[in-house]
Amino acid sequence: MKKLADTPISVLDLATYPQGGTIAGAFQISRELAQGAERWGYKRYWVAEHHNLEGVASSATVVIMSYLADHTKTIRIGSGGIMLPNHAPLIIAEQFGTLASLFPGRIDLGVGRAPGTDQLTSRALRRTLQVDVDDFPRDVVELMGYFAPPQPGHILAVPGAGLSVPVWILGSSLYGAQLAAMLGLPYAFASHFAPQQLMQALDIYRSEFRPSAQLAKPYAMAGFNVIAADTDAEAELLSTSLQQAVVNLRSGRPGKLPLPKRDLSWGPAERMMLDQFFACSAVGALPLVRQKLADFAGRTEVDEIIIAGQIYDHKARLHSYDLAAQAGVEVSAFEPQVSSSSV
Repeated sequence: MKKLADTPISVLDLATYPQGGTIAGAFQISRELAQGAERWGYKRYWVAEHHNLEGVASSATVVIMSYLADHTKTIRIGSGGIMLPNHAPLIIAEQFGTLASLFPGRIDLGVGRAPGTDQLTSRALRRTLQVDVDDFPRDVVELMGYFAPPQPGHILAVPGAGLSVPVWILGSSLYGAQLAAMLGLPYAFASHFAPQQLMQALDIYRSEFRPSAQLAKPYAMAGFNVIAADTDAEAELLSTSLQQAVVNLRSGRPGKLPLPKRDLSWGPAERMMLDQFFACSAVGALPLVRQKLADFAGRTEVDEIIIAGQIYDHKARLHSYDLAAQAGVEVSAFEPQVSSSSV
């Protein structure tokens, strides 16, 4: 069984701004969290693309990545992920080729199949009615081709061609697991908000994996929520902000992260919704967080855990990630075996 000390951890961020917060403040908070994550020994800091979602400021993902990379020195900065149906693969190759040229050896490109928004906004992003997410495998292959060495007669991504930019497949269903396995790419599962098919997806990915030029053997990462504080009671109170946000979003009332609220009372349907959402989570003080992370690492045997932690108060959020880093994870203890480029 894999031990927690053998499993590096990373950070997933949406550049969120809570009720009473500002977008400019969200970017400053992300910068401070990325700098803290670097000090505490996290492996990566990923930013997710979302659109038309109040309270989430990570729509211009590549711009934020550049900002964060410029304010850190060693931590890998990546997309968790770029929603490829929204973009032409060549544009993404050029953007990430630019990032990889500015910050060599520190850039990850995670791509997802979902648009990261509603249908109307998706059409506005791509400005066509012909978008088909079933084109995703073709788009991924096209994107990877732009990072290959230059060839006569082929479109040249400048910058991008010949650069080693690790490409990841992201997903919350079995589809992404199958595609990542077929292409021989690292795989990240969004179990921090959609945990239902995690174990089945991991089994498919590992059993069907085909070695590639990028990766010699499977490398899987899974999402996990952590809301940590000095006491279990304090962490539970902090978690009520995310509880309210989840219920609001899934009830068709999306909005900014609300203030924590004592004595919340949920009905059976809401409780079931929250139990499902928090299935891959740790809410509590350091001993509980350490145990929950260890159980998750042992149960899934993932190669890496990426932590999400939406907390209303910025200082409390920083402290939560600090505590998670203290939970016994040795970030440099495990490195995947690769053929030509590291993940």
